[in-house]
Amino acid sequence: MYRARTRDIEISVEPYYLEEQSSPEDSRYVWGYRIVIENHSDVTVRLVHRYWHITDQTGLVDEVEGPGVVGEQPRLQPGDSYEYSSGCPLDTPSGMMFGHYDMQTDEGEMFRAAIPAFSLDSPGLTRVLN
Repeated sequence: MYRARTRDIEISVEPYYLEEQSSPEDSRYVWGYRIVIENHSDVTVRLVHRYWHITDQTGLVDEVEGPGVVGEQPRLQPGDSYEYSSGCPLDTPSGMMFGHYDMQTDEGEMFRAAIPAFSLDSPGLTRVLN
């Protein structure tokens, strides 16, 4: 599990390989990831926008952004949490992702909550460190 905390908004990510949707012989590797957003602050916030920076094994970068997550812009009161799952296909057997959510308080203040960097690794992948 990967975690980041910004202004008492904690974001946890748990990635997992989706073997049934992957086809290594066709250079298609698919991961799912579960995100939990917890509001430990004393203000209500709404997730209004997302940004993802996705890098595959060769260094190719894809940036994805848009309103909310999975068609929603969840509002979290103090003590609330929100969970969702999504996925990411790559043409290589490994990669990494990180990003941020643009959050807005009920008073209209905007801030960015960091999504921690996390690795996407196919099962059985041998890593070589230099």
